[in-house]
Amino acid sequence: MCLNKCSKTFRNTTHTPKRARTAIVHLFEWRWQDIAAECERYLAPNGFGGVQISPPSESIVVTNPWHPWYQRYQPISYNLCSRSGTEAELKDMITRCNNVGVNIYVDAVINHMCGAGGGEGKHSSCGSYFNANTKSFPSVPYSNLDFNDGKCYTSSGEIENYNDVNQVRNCRLVGLLDLALEKSYVRGKVIDYMNKLIDLGVAGFRVDACKHMWPGDLSAVFGSLKNLNTKWFSAGSRPFIVQEVIDLGGEAISASQYYGLGRVTEFKYSAKLGTVLRKWNNEKLRYLVNWGTGWGFMPSDRALVFVDNHDNQRGHGAGGSSILTFFDPRLYKMAVGLMLAHPYGFPRVMSSYRWDRKFVNGKDVNDLDGTSEVTAMAEQSRFPSTGQHVGDGWVCEHRWRQIRTLDATLNTGLPSGTYCDVISGQKQGTSCTGKRVQVGGDGRAYFKISNTDADPFVAIHVNAKL
Repeated sequence: MCLNKCSKTFRNTTHTPKRARTAIVHLFEWRWQDIAAECERYLAPNGFGGVQISPPSESIVVTNPWHPWYQRYQPISYNLCSRSGTEAELKDMITRCNNVGVNIYVDAVINHMCGAGGGEGKHSSCGSYFNANTKSFPSVPYSNLDFNDGKCYTSSGEIENYNDVNQVRNCRLVGLLDLALEKSYVRGKVIDYMNKLIDLGVAGFRVDACKHMWPGDLSAVFGSLKNLNTKWFSAGSRPFIVQEVIDLGGEAISASQYYGLGRVTEFKYSAKLGTVLRKWNNEKLRYLVNWGTGWGFMPSDRALVFVDNHDNQRGHGAGGSSILTFFDPRLYKMAVGLMLAHPYGFPRVMSSYRWDRKFVNGKDVNDLDGTSEVTAMAEQSRFPSTGQHVGDGWVCEHRWRQIRTLDATLNTGLPSGTYCDVISGQKQGTSCTGKRVQVGGDGRAYFKISNTDADPFVAIHVNAKL
């Protein structure tokens, strides 16, 4: 396979979720067996288009702090065994989800391996030996020749200045051993990993830390990926690519440098939406009339949008304290409702687990917790109940009625008639368990919202007509 100068140019013709489904959900830290059951029992019947899964590759096992969530983002190899399950369980989950029309999108960590302080031994999710001190990862295999240390000119080896493009893309991100993706050998290993997942039936990838990789290197990798598996996708379908690029402005690297390679995470979306709904800086809802590119966001057909993600709900990444999460349920439901009803971008819903927040000097010192619930989930299957509310620390925002019923919402004019508000209730045959909204012949709807309502918004769509 030709992997360097003669590598195929990436074609930005990507697969999108089928059956006109309008959102994907990030089932953060769920087991493969539980995701398979969720696809069959809940996601498919309720119109979700896909699932973003946690990184399936072998990772380091950290015990101090105890099994934190971030260990999944420190690969040891590309073996498909993680605390979410085995390769066989992963394959079974992908098959079962595809069979009911729910696509799987893999969180792919290809910028780096584990941290430089990861030590030596077999403390990994598959038990593979590695030595972070010598940059030896025999299960790939990678050696010290496969990393960017020689191209980083900071005294610490870390990124010290985010306005220096070379530092951001060649130095270590928070101590993580930075792979030399310009090398054909390294590209080949990454391509093999991603192509194996395509063979298993995944529909695409959320690629971690793209800001820290050169767009040309990513183009070479994406251009060498196989078409999607024709068992579930039409011939010639390309993988759906979402690139994580944090761009709030003011730095040398911008999200626009990645537009030609696929969708890009629009972090300004969650930061600004939280500010508006919190009414900070004198922001008002009526200012959202030009929500989207009118607010300086990237083009809609390039944007992956979200109210929160696994990073910024913990204060990492971008947005700070403006980010809305399940800890602010009233405002959070409003934010997700707006996202799912508004035509800008491609929406992703977060599904979280709860942790005990402890703020010291304004910082949550428990933000790295993997929680006992997640650790237990790695030891036994704990499929959450099918109800709206679940226990054992699993929040399951995607099951909240106010979010579930909006997944099919379309931003379109409606004919006159009576509609069921899918926020306060749901349509059941010809009746409605919630508020009824009358739409007149002029297309206008008349209703009242109280400031004291638990859910201070309404939503109607064509399929909610009584």
